[in-house]
Amino acid sequence: MSKYNHREIEQKWQEVWQENKVFEAKDGEKKKKFFCLVEFPYPSGDGLHVGHVRSYAAQDILCRKKRMAGLNVLYPIGWDAFGLPTENYAIKTGQHPTIITAQNVATFKKQIQELGISFDWSREINTTDPEYYKWTQWIFIQLFKKGLAYKKKMNINWCPKCKIGLANEEVVNGGCERCGTQAEKKELSQWMLKITAYADRLIEDLETVDFLDKIKQQQINWIGRSYGAEIDFQVSGTNEKIKVFTTRPDTIFGATFLVLSPEHSLVNKIVRDDKQAEVLKYQEEAKNKSEEERTNVEKEKTGVFIGANAINPFSGKEIPIFIADYVLPNYGTGAIMAVPAHDERDFEFAQKYNLEIIPVIKPLTLEEKRPFEATVGGAELYGHLSPENKSACYSGPGTMINSGEFDGLDSEKAFDKIIEKIEKENIGKKSTQYHLRDWVFSRQHYWGEPIPMVNCPVCGWVPLKEAKLPLELPMVEKYEPTGTGESPLASMTDWVQTTCPQCGGRATRETDTMPNWAGSSWYFLRYIDPKNNEAFADAKKMKYWLPVDLYNGGMEHTTLHLLYSRFWHKVLYDLDLVPTNEPYQKRVSHGMILAPDGQKMSKSRGNVINPDKLVTEFGADSLRLYEMFMGPYDQPVSWDTNGIMGCRKFLERIWSFDKFIEQDDDSIKILLNKTIKKVGEDIDDRRFNTAVSAMMIFVNEIYEKGCSYESYKKFIQILHPFAPHLSEEIWQNFGEKEILAKSSWPEFDNDLISSAKIQIGVQVNGKLRDTIEISPDITEEEVKSLVLNSEKIKKHLIGSPKKIIYIKGKIVSVVI
Repeated sequence: MSKYNHREIEQKWQEVWQENKVFEAKDGEKKKKFFCLVEFPYPSGDGLHVGHVRSYAAQDILCRKKRMAGLNVLYPIGWDAFGLPTENYAIKTGQHPTIITAQNVATFKKQIQELGISFDWSREINTTDPEYYKWTQWIFIQLFKKGLAYKKKMNINWCPKCKIGLANEEVVNGGCERCGTQAEKKELSQWMLKITAYADRLIEDLETVDFLDKIKQQQINWIGRSYGAEIDFQVSGTNEKIKVFTTRPDTIFGATFLVLSPEHSLVNKIVRDDKQAEVLKYQEEAKNKSEEERTNVEKEKTGVFIGANAINPFSGKEIPIFIADYVLPNYGTGAIMAVPAHDERDFEFAQKYNLEIIPVIKPLTLEEKRPFEATVGGAELYGHLSPENKSACYSGPGTMINSGEFDGLDSEKAFDKIIEKIEKENIGKKSTQYHLRDWVFSRQHYWGEPIPMVNCPVCGWVPLKEAKLPLELPMVEKYEPTGTGESPLASMTDWVQTTCPQCGGRATRETDTMPNWAGSSWYFLRYIDPKNNEAFADAKKMKYWLPVDLYNGGMEHTTLHLLYSRFWHKVLYDLDLVPTNEPYQKRVSHGMILAPDGQKMSKSRGNVINPDKLVTEFGADSLRLYEMFMGPYDQPVSWDTNGIMGCRKFLERIWSFDKFIEQDDDSIKILLNKTIKKVGEDIDDRRFNTAVSAMMIFVNEIYEKGCSYESYKKFIQILHPFAPHLSEEIWQNFGEKEILAKSSWPEFDNDLISSAKIQIGVQVNGKLRDTIEISPDITEEEVKSLVLNSEKIKKHLIGSPKKIIYIKGKIVSVVI
């Protein structure tokens, strides 16, 4: 056989697949559908990396197998192409972002096609295409009409050097992503989306989908739903009241101080004169810290006493009021009652500032008491404790103590009774709070979708007429920020000045643009019907294709992107525009590929692996196979070039195999059927590494014993999803006229597999002493009998064994 020339073979079959439109999904089919989605890439100037390859190739393997199994597969691709990196590059080079985007897309597309990924290119989309973002703008207008889009003044991240507003995701370690300058806070008028209106559904509907548990937990944690109470604390000597939210109203008798966020509206009203300078200084410092920095549990707690006290409404005691940056202005009420005996954060603060600590919950069990009592000294737990003799707090449930009329109650029952009293005495109410805040939707950048809104002095904010969409992003020569907190579009007077769509009077356009998240919040819907000019997608087509059957992506996108796209989809569902409540039925993730030294790959470290060189040297099939074989798909794995060399040699063995025989012996028949079964099941369960291992075992075996043409062809069929180019060429060399990608997935003989005998090892005290041959349906008693009658095992037995453990079909362990 000729030498395995991967470049020639791969180019040949990529052209054949394209010419024959092999991977185009068919609308209106009666076959069962499979909609497989990967996160569409941001086409950066750096091109494709090996992490992209791992994600795309894995789903490609699954899709190729599903097509061979007779399903109508939709595996689409597109480009998430708006955003700050392209705008930055445009400023630096003087090239328009449109040109840069087109160049980057062309590079990515060429790289992906050279990998043999079976995307349906007929459905390719691009978020920067006006025919695409026309519908992004249209959806925004529906959000506005439904009362879910509004404009509000608020503090945003601001870079004083670049003179531009930054999204939270554009602040890295407290600094500007663009230049590294420490970000500040600046008050600007922003478009907001009311995602909080969907908070409960975004949690509860997770029960209806098949997401990984860790992904569900990320969603739940980000939304951060908390049940508790709002309670009013009177400020001593004033008519002012501070409203706090607490999830532990049962601990109110232990509240020994209040903590307000530095931004709280009451701080400057109630601060004592001699404390104003210290408070102002602390407020300025807090203003320039990121939320992540402020809430970091490892960070030492800091705060300032503002010189005012409040009255604990239950104990009647005066308690001091502090400001501290670990309390955020936009979570809860921006104020907390601090209970240092039962909250770690409050406890640290109380210790630092020598504040009173009063336990009000007695642990229920001895196990819960012990660590607490050991640190505070037994009986002292149940009385007043000063900071110097306390070194731990208890945050669990228990029995109420030091709590007046509630003493002796179970704390969980006291929770409801205290809320009843709060409401009866009109000093608060039962409440549910969320960590989730409304989505800041404005960006002061050029390279994004224009927000289709007009500000009229008579009518207020008015959306454009839907027939006038898309509102195209105008061409500009300069993309630099204006320094005024407005986007570069604000300087385009002719574009900004317009007429009101409602009254026809003079008005001005919104000059902020949408965030990157906008186009990616609904892109999967456009794949269903990308050429539709009358709607974002046809209703009948959506009814057939939705929901997405499998969505794979990195764990870094399983919080915000997933949350935002689920929110948009639910809004469209409520408007009767999509047929499903949830967009994705199954959401999984892949592990990151690390550099050979175990570090994250990055240009700064100089450890990035370029897939282009690997495709040139080893071939796309070798790269695909290696990225599946290198470790469990959902786990991080380190790159090893020796591994791809090994996969290349494996493919060369398959290419050069010539030990064909007329009739397979029974062991090869059984092994082939087992391999077909295992590879098929492993693909479905995304256990790609063990599927490759099974195929390697089969090849090793047929090199020993030989194999029939028919059996080898079946093996080539199951190899196809992993190494599609090589397998197509071998298939054709066998004289097959039909493209292998269109052939049927081979069936396996389950009766043959189940009747086959298997060999299992027998250990004595952990050492392998024998191997026995058994039938798969043998009973445990029969296995034990075989073991005890084995001459090899008898040599190691002294009397009766203490225990015999049989792990079905795998191993027997004898303990003596």
